[in-house]
Amino acid sequence: MRILVSGASVAGPVLAYWLTRHGFEVTVVERASVLRKTGGHAVDLFRPAMDISEKMGVLPRVEERATGTSRMTVYREGSRRPVGVDLSKIFGATSDRHFEVMRDDLSEIFYDAARDDVEYVFGDSITAISPDGEVRFENAAPRRFDLVVGADGLHSNVRRLVFGEESRFSSFIGAYLGVLTLPNASGLDGELLMHVGVGRTAGMYGARHLGEARALFLFRSERELDCHHHDVPRQKELLRGAFDGMHPDVDRWLDELDRTPAFYFDSITQLRMDTWSRGRVTLVGDAGYCPGPAVGGSTSLAVVGAYVLAGELARAGGDHERAFPAYERAMAEHVRGSRAAALSVAKTLIPTSRLGVSGLAQGARLISALPAGPGRALLRLTSKSARLHNSMTVDDYPPPP
Repeated sequence: MRILVSGASVAGPVLAYWLTRHGFEVTVVERASVLRKTGGHAVDLFRPAMDISEKMGVLPRVEERATGTSRMTVYREGSRRPVGVDLSKIFGATSDRHFEVMRDDLSEIFYDAARDDVEYVFGDSITAISPDGEVRFENAAPRRFDLVVGADGLHSNVRRLVFGEESRFSSFIGAYLGVLTLPNASGLDGELLMHVGVGRTAGMYGARHLGEARALFLFRSERELDCHHHDVPRQKELLRGAFDGMHPDVDRWLDELDRTPAFYFDSITQLRMDTWSRGRVTLVGDAGYCPGPAVGGSTSLAVVGAYVLAGELARAGGDHERAFPAYERAMAEHVRGSRAAALSVAKTLIPTSRLGVSGLAQGARLISALPAGPGRALLRLTSKSARLHNSMTVDDYPPPP
């Protein structure tokens, strides 16, 4: 059975790995000419995604590439006194199995896991999908597949072709995200610097194996801004305007906008679809159920979704009319929970008041100062996201010997 997967970031390679282990023939098409190295930002793998990574045999590489961020210094806008936070305690209280890793590193690790068993086609994109499985491409000749899976992210091309324009399903949650790569002039190693103000948060960190750093920007907006997701000059203009005068540190980070080798900017948007499947086509990860970049645990959700989709196809013997509904039922509660958690996380990370700014800093300091037991209990009481991403239950889908 031949399955085409669009997208080679996280969900696509994980799905390809498990589909091949279950005996399917897999082709992955990726618009970029090579595996994407766009700078990216740190993402979290919680226990269910860690368990799946361990089954794939890649957990040692994930551990090796972990950012190692263990300390955070929070500067509240308008206050001269920083707050020190022990992140290792917070991570330990959040999850009994958790790693933070750069998205590009994770993508490469998952790609390497099955690249010898999967046909990867880079530098091409799908232009049409017929009901009988014929697929047309920008460059390659048409080919026929039994199934097609869109694993091509929030702005999914497959979703647009099969389900319609993104605006029909997107729900803006009132914030924007920007990430840029810059020199690690401060020599950050295992430390995150944060500047938090009303409606805006900026941070800088360096992973222990990187020779560079990342600056992360989050800011609120009551309405969607006039900016296409490919209009980089406009995006940089908006980012400068949102963080103007916040702090000299932030000004220095923004000075790198015209020199950065890698830049990312997008709205924090959720996708809300009644179904992720139509005929021979289905969606996985952000393409079908993005809970919101940077706030909704979308990476762990994508890993779990890819594993479940492959497992349900194997369980149904490749019968998509049984497998796709089973996949959606298995993921529905996780997706709903991730959406709700994202709204809560966004409110915490980008405070709407001075009280919220103070609460973020002091709450983090309190949890990091408490012994492990009380700290874990307090965080679980106040963190819907932590409870959700640790409690996802996933069936076991053992591949044939």
